[in-house]
Amino acid sequence: MNQQISSFLQLRIDADDFPSAVYLVAEKGEIVFHDALGYAVIEPERIPARLDTIYDLASLTKPLVTGFLLAKMIESGTVLMDDNVAKILRGRDRAGMQVVKMANHISGLRNWLPFYLLDGAPQSHPDDYGVACEENERIKQFIWEQILASEQAAEPGSKVIYSDLSFLSLGILIEEMSGFGLADQFLVQVVDRLGLQFTSFWGAGAHNLRFAASEKGNQYEQQVCIEQGYVSEESPVAIAPGSDMARNPQFAFRNRMIWGEVHDGNAYFMGGVAGHAGLFSTAEEVFKIAKQFLPKYTQLLKPETCDLFRTNFTKGMNEDRSFAFQLASTKDSTAGTKMSPESFGHLGFTGTSLWIDPVKERIFILLTNRTHNHPLPFFNINSVRRHFHDLAIDALDEKT
Repeated sequence: MNQQISSFLQLRIDADDFPSAVYLVAEKGEIVFHDALGYAVIEPERIPARLDTIYDLASLTKPLVTGFLLAKMIESGTVLMDDNVAKILRGRDRAGMQVVKMANHISGLRNWLPFYLLDGAPQSHPDDYGVACEENERIKQFIWEQILASEQAAEPGSKVIYSDLSFLSLGILIEEMSGFGLADQFLVQVVDRLGLQFTSFWGAGAHNLRFAASEKGNQYEQQVCIEQGYVSEESPVAIAPGSDMARNPQFAFRNRMIWGEVHDGNAYFMGGVAGHAGLFSTAEEVFKIAKQFLPKYTQLLKPETCDLFRTNFTKGMNEDRSFAFQLASTKDSTAGTKMSPESFGHLGFTGTSLWIDPVKERIFILLTNRTHNHPLPFFNINSVRRHFHDLAIDALDEKT
């Protein structure tokens, strides 16, 4: 641990920014600072956070699973950067759906849709959450058709629009090209090869003392759906006015404590496995995956493939983006003020973050569960992330 970092994060816990935090700071392939603070669960019981507490990584799934597997496929020649996803999957081009544009969030696709509430969505859900079955396949195909039919939010290649739809599509591409489910691919390509024990896509009812809890119900997502007109405030578990389809509230909006199952509504609708969200892990195992993005330490990629993650593909746009990551050179990024501009990182809505500095060979991981035991609105922890990184860099510099 580092006293300054731990004291700062404890102050933020005491201020009710989030109930728990596990952080890990590494340099040159070795862990330097690692600590756990606060409570991973407050309701229905109080469970302290531990170094090996398992967190819902949310959108860290995008680079750690989808980005990695795509880079591996590009490395082998199975997929090309300029391949059009729509053409591969449906035999027709759609502007902006090249692999590289979708991985950099410049496809022009809109950022989000509540697929579980759209007309024609499958109305039943697998009883065995997270288990591949015919119903999961129907849901996946429905989502893909909705993405293809969705309106463009911007001209492809003109600006960065952070898009779940892009990574949902890329996850589907990986499955179609490989012939295996995304979770199975990740298990074989990453989890087994790195000997990970606590990293996976988890299912409902799996919660135990090792998991950090998330939100009680989907209040945030439900509120967004109300604001955007998908549901009415009077009947928030019913489909929007004008549709004759009744929805099952069990998977539209959950009312129970979300604990050991994915927080994101679309990922839950897809059985817990999606290209944009669904992965759970510990700080130490995120570190083991993160090392695969650094050329000197990767065991799973060719060192030259790692250049993808530090290369700016969106120069002159509103954000600097590499392959599946944001770059620290982006104005107001959460990297803080002291990280190398080529550093790359990603955030997760549940309160998670990962930043990697390829110049200094440093890795910074901060896992919190900011959605747990907190009324809306959730606290924006970006200032906490920036200060955490600055403190960690000062501590590493002082140590060396």
